[in-house]
Amino acid sequence: MNWDRVQGNWKQFKGKVQQKWGKLTDDHVNAIDGRREILAGKLQEAYGIGKEEADIQINDWQKSVQEVANDHDGARQVNARR
Repeated sequence: MNWDRVQGNWKQFKGKVQQKWGKLTDDHVNAIDGRREILAGKLQEAYGIGKEEADIQINDWQKSVQEVANDHDGARQVNARR
C-alpha cells in the first residue's frame, strides 16, 4: 500500500495509528492529517527517537496494515464466490 492511500483515508487510519503509537494524542493525530513526514516528526517528539527509527516504525506499520487489508480482501473474495 502506498502512502497516498493512507493519506486519502486518514479518518479510517487515525485509530490504527493511535493503537500503534499510544503516546500520540488526538491533537497529534489531527495535526498529522495523513502526512507521513509529520507523523515521523510527532513520533520523534513523543518517543524520543531519531528520524531513521521513526521511518522504520512507519514502514513496519504500513506493511502490517497492508497485510490486514489483503487478508480482508481475500476473505471477501472467497465469500463472494460462495
